[in-house]
Amino acid sequence: MVVKKVENNFSEKINAQLSSAMDELTRQQLNFVPWPAYPYKPKVDFAIAYSPDSVFLKYFVDEKNIRSVNSIINSSVWEDSCVEFFISFDDEGYYNFEFNCIGTALVGFGKEKTNRDLLDVELIKEIKFHPGLTKTETGFHWELTVVIPLQIFIYHQPLLLQGKKVKANFYKCGDLLPEPHFISWANIESTEPNFHLPEFFGTLIFE
Repeated sequence: MVVKKVENNFSEKINAQLSSAMDELTRQQLNFVPWPAYPYKPKVDFAIAYSPDSVFLKYFVDEKNIRSVNSIINSSVWEDSCVEFFISFDDEGYYNFEFNCIGTALVGFGKEKTNRDLLDVELIKEIKFHPGLTKTETGFHWELTVVIPLQIFIYHQPLLLQGKKVKANFYKCGDLLPEPHFISWANIESTEPNFHLPEFFGTLIFE
């Protein structure tokens, strides 16, 4: 997938205007439900773009139920209505960005699911987000716009994204929802739910 480059002023403010601008970008779908024991598949799209100093993400989610218990940075957001972005620039490890529907973030770095280094809370606070939630006839529609400054990628400084080819995956989960679910952009082959398998990441090319 090619990631579109946008102008610097795209990231001046995180607000409804930026959220609307993200609506104009091409969306990708999370289509894979890798584990038959968890068949529920909420509808999830996302858009991604970048500028010389930030990565922009917007998730669009429709699901039956919603949970937003965790409000402390680096807490168990995967138990809530949660969207995730994992990215790897080389073989040294990958970053996991996990956000619940109210924007609470967990961010870590490492080579595998265990022994991950959680980033400093003050650094994670530099990530900007704009949530939105509406009730629908079948459940809930929620959106989350996220601006990730490139300084967050502390193990890869200085980071220049233009022309770079990287590995990444995008997810939706909700471990403690009435219908736990685990869906992904690039398919995963494992016996148990596990997003921390970089060998199954897809490819991003920053234009």
